[in-house]
Amino acid sequence: MRELEGKHAMVTGGARGIGAAIAHALLAAGARVTISGRDGAALSAAAQQMGAGFVQMDVADSASVRAAFAQAGPVDILVNNAGQAGSASFGKTDEALWQRMLDVNLSGTFYCTQAALPAMLEQGWGRIVNVASTAGLAGYRYVAAYCAAKHGVIGMTRALALEVATRGVTVNAVCPGFTDTDIVKDAVANIVARTGRSEAEALAELAAGNPQQRLVQTAEVANAVLWLCMPQSGAMNGQALAVAGGEVM
Repeated sequence: MRELEGKHAMVTGGARGIGAAIAHALLAAGARVTISGRDGAALSAAAQQMGAGFVQMDVADSASVRAAFAQAGPVDILVNNAGQAGSASFGKTDEALWQRMLDVNLSGTFYCTQAALPAMLEQGWGRIVNVASTAGLAGYRYVAAYCAAKHGVIGMTRALALEVATRGVTVNAVCPGFTDTDIVKDAVANIVARTGRSEAEALAELAAGNPQQRLVQTAEVANAVLWLCMPQSGAMNGQALAVAGGEVM
């Protein structure tokens, strides 16, 4: 069913991983999709493969965001997916790591939302879905900066949802647990390097918090995002949905 026919969706960080899975899901539902990211070559290749448009954009740079949205044109659906995860013990979390986590994960979501929202309010319909993390619902060791940023994303989601609740726009977040993406591959490599554990042992440690004892799949996150974007999901607003196999927050 192509229930999003005629809608234009922007997916940040859309060239790979969760973002690419979301873009595929929205395209299958009939939306016109624009993906964005910093790597022009990767964007071009991914966009050609999936049949989407693309704009090059650094979400942490407000001027870059404004230029990219001007190039893409008004969007009906915004999926703030672009993000980074850096880890360090709290004592070794320097100012650069702290600021980078806030710039990409929190400020990037803010900049893109401010760029997309006016057109949604003008037409009286829109969907904003922020890809947060279970780290936005709970605390995890060695990722204090990332947790702080993702908690901020959820706070912003809830606040904005109340502001626009009567104007046809919904604002929600999805919070994946450890998902089979490059970010998790990097986390596994860090665990192996720091502890000397095998890759299998490191993966098992990350999956242990999921009652299903596995990594979440990108298509599972994309399905949750797609549902929130549907016209029939208009009563879903200000929510932070955990996609984590039943992990207790």
